[in-house]
Amino acid sequence: MEYAAKEYSRLLGTPGFSDELLSNHFTLYQGYVTNTNKLLSELRALREQGREGEPVFAELKRRFGWEWNGMRLHELYFENLGGSGDSSRAPRALDLIKASFGSIEQWEKDFRATGMMRGIGWVVLYVDAQTGVCFNAWINEHDVSHPAGCVPLLVMDVFEHAYLTDYGLKRPAYIDAFMRAVDWEAVERRVPVIG
Repeated sequence: MEYAAKEYSRLLGTPGFSDELLSNHFTLYQGYVTNTNKLLSELRALREQGREGEPVFAELKRRFGWEWNGMRLHELYFENLGGSGDSSRAPRALDLIKASFGSIEQWEKDFRATGMMRGIGWVVLYVDAQTGVCFNAWINEHDVSHPAGCVPLLVMDVFEHAYLTDYGLKRPAYIDAFMRAVDWEAVERRVPVIG
């Protein structure tokens, strides 16, 4: 199977995000899709040649997680952008957040603090699909630190490419713009059946 880059031009014109920033970000995302497909093809060829035991196979397998998660995390990120930031549009998600954090305000304080941690990566609001407990996690690299069995509800990119063009080193201003542009209906659609 070959993956196709999804179209996100609907996000152009999103307040707080210049078209230049978004267009560059879309191009970066397309690179992850291209590399995911390339690795799938190369791994398939190595399997067909019976070369699964060779170091090249192992290294490509390791690299695959980086490219795949780079593709998927960007899709989740773009799909939860372009909204009004109105969290009332996600009642089931809000119920889970409030049960886990006490209030939406406490959750947001924690989410923003996670986004302000030094380094590059991702901030993800996860829900444990078994218990319904929500927590914010820092994902340092695309392919490291994803909690098993959890579903990403809200994803924020905090690699510099997500904000430097518009905000320079002012990450708090980017986080403000992100929170105002969250599409909470997309977040709501991600809430799994718990249990």
